[in-house]
Amino acid sequence: MYAEHVDVIDRSFTKLAQGNVYMEKLWTGARWTEGPAYFAAGRYLVFSDIPNNRMMRYDETDGSVSVFRSPSNNTNGNTRDAEGRLVSCEHLGRRVTRTEHDGTITVIADRFEGKRLNSPNDVVVHIDGSIWFTDPTYGIDIDYEGARAESEIGASNVYRVDPGTGAVEAVATDFVKPNGLAFTPDYSRLFIADTGASHVENGPRHIREFAVDGKRLSGGALFAECSYGMFDGFRFDVFGNLWTSAGDGVHCYNPSGDLVGKLRVPEVVANVSWGGPRLNRLYICGTSSLYATYLRTNGMPYPS
Repeated sequence: MYAEHVDVIDRSFTKLAQGNVYMEKLWTGARWTEGPAYFAAGRYLVFSDIPNNRMMRYDETDGSVSVFRSPSNNTNGNTRDAEGRLVSCEHLGRRVTRTEHDGTITVIADRFEGKRLNSPNDVVVHIDGSIWFTDPTYGIDIDYEGARAESEIGASNVYRVDPGTGAVEAVATDFVKPNGLAFTPDYSRLFIADTGASHVENGPRHIREFAVDGKRLSGGALFAECSYGMFDGFRFDVFGNLWTSAGDGVHCYNPSGDLVGKLRVPEVVANVSWGGPRLNRLYICGTSSLYATYLRTNGMPYPS
C-alpha cells in the first residue's frame, strides 16, 4: 500500500516513491511560492514569495520559517553555485544576481545587447561555472509579480553567462515563454520548459531536451507534454529521472520521457528542490504553501 499522495502509474515508480511516508505541509501564508534552493551547510531552504516581494527561509533543524529578504525585487527562481552562494532571478530588478558570503549583491546579468532583460525567471549553474537562465515576460506583463513594462528585447529567450568574461549570450530563441530549466546529472543535456500556453491559445506546455556542447545548445526535441496544467520548475535525481511541477502535484518522468508516477499536492505546484543531509527529501513550492516528502531516490547535487 502507498500513501494517499502517491500515484503509481508504472511499477518502476515503486522504487522511487516511499509508500509509508506522508506529504508534509511545512508552512503556509504566501501568495505564490517559487524558486526553492537548499543550502546543506546550514540545513536551510530559501524560497520566494513573489507577489509579497519577499524571500523566505525554512530551517530544517527546527522547522521554523522566517523572512530571508524583504523587499526582494520580486525574486522568482533561485539556485546555489559551487561556492555556496545564492543566485537569484529578480522580476522587479529585471536581472540575475548573486548574494555574496558577506551579504552584498552582485549583478550577474541585466541586459542583452544593450537592452534590459524582461524578467528573469529560473536559473541553473553548469559545472563549468557558467550561469544559464530563462527570461519570459511574466514579471513585466502586469503589476503583480513585478512592474508592467514593454519588452525591450521583444522576445523571450534562454541565456548563458560566461564564467570568465561575464558576457551574456542567447542560446535558445525559439521559445514562447521559457520557464524552468535543469541540467542532467552529467551536465551533457539541458531541459527547458515552455509555458507559452499562458499567452497563446493552444500554446506549448511542454519540456524540451537539448544537448550541451560548451556554449552551445543543439537539438530541442520534445521530452514531455504536461497532462494537467503546465510544467514550471523541475529537478533531476541521480538516476536521471525528472521531477517536475504540474497543476496537480509533482510528475516524475523516467529518462525515456515516460510518466511513471505522481506525487499529489493539494495546490498547484510551481517548483521543487532536493534537500536533507542525503538529498532524499523533495521540497515542493505549492502556491501558498511549502511542502516536503521523503523519497527512495536522491537528488542531483549542486555543482561542486
